[in-house]
Amino acid sequence: MRKIKLLLAASASIIAMIDITTAQTLNKSTNQNLYGLVYDGAIKENLNGKVNIHLVSYKINTIQIAANVYTPAKYDSSKKYPAIVIAHPNGGVKEQTSGLYAQRLAEAGFITIVADAAYQGASGGEPRHTDKPASRTEDIHGMADFIIKYAGVDSNNIGVLGICGGGGYTLKAAQSDKRFKSIATLSMFNSGQVRRNGFQHSQLNSIQERLKKASDARNQESINGKIVYAGVASVTDEEIAKTQTDLYREGYEYYYRTHKHPNSTFLYTMSSLLDLMTWDATSQIELINQPLLMIAGSKADSKYMTDEAFNKAVNAKSKELYLLDGATHIQTYWKPEYVNHAVKKLTSFFNKTLTIDE
Repeated sequence: MRKIKLLLAASASIIAMIDITTAQTLNKSTNQNLYGLVYDGAIKENLNGKVNIHLVSYKINTIQIAANVYTPAKYDSSKKYPAIVIAHPNGGVKEQTSGLYAQRLAEAGFITIVADAAYQGASGGEPRHTDKPASRTEDIHGMADFIIKYAGVDSNNIGVLGICGGGGYTLKAAQSDKRFKSIATLSMFNSGQVRRNGFQHSQLNSIQERLKKASDARNQESINGKIVYAGVASVTDEEIAKTQTDLYREGYEYYYRTHKHPNSTFLYTMSSLLDLMTWDATSQIELINQPLLMIAGSKADSKYMTDEAFNKAVNAKSKELYLLDGATHIQTYWKPEYVNHAVKKLTSFFNKTLTIDE
């Protein structure tokens, strides 16, 4: 029995190494991408008749936001197209998985927009890496504000897709913002619940201690402007190998190895926890009355958050939970077989709930 267990463990390690090697191979050609895109099949240049990428910027209040708009092949600004707002994962930037899904949905005929959250990536805002739910939710409203005025967009047909942490913030934004005619999430991550309770509810005994640290950090900011950070700035191969959960181990591999981007980081201000730990993506989710599609990997150790949110969305006009068989959380970000299945499902969903002007 011990030999079998060792063989299984060795097999799992080999499969993980193959996945990393595959991702690195796919990513190699994007390292010098003109637009900084770090995903397989990324646009290398804008060509007539093809899906194009447009680097844009706008302000949310006083903060300058950096965003990318993707337009479909044979885009004609005199026509009307449905648009999809896409919110990136925690720690992610628009050049990673959110950009991949934006490009793929543009290939399906939609105008898409993905932006770096305020205080993060190439967007402005101080202190850097602030990660507060109100701001992240406003980022989603702000993308809608911008894209409804974009040439060719049918402002009556706007959908929204949130990935990982962006999925949780998308559920919150769509509760009140009825400009979003349909809502989709991929590998949804409830940031407030995890910052409060720990991943898989593993830190229930230290909530008050962590709130005290966040309060002390806010105090430092107030007294002398010193910013205290939580999270992970860098990680060694040994630390990655020792990480027990798939989400974090594969997340470190994705963000710090295979799909690394200079603007992407797992850091966030410690004082952000004051807001995060009292917030929950599923609070008042019954306000969602639009069609809802939630996608998750069947083997994702984060799937419990999608299940919980899905069950609570009792007033959605229609709702579907779609599982990517065999996928972990991070594999839905980049692995071609899972991305292809997810894009196919998203395209079908948005085609049914939004209208494309041929």
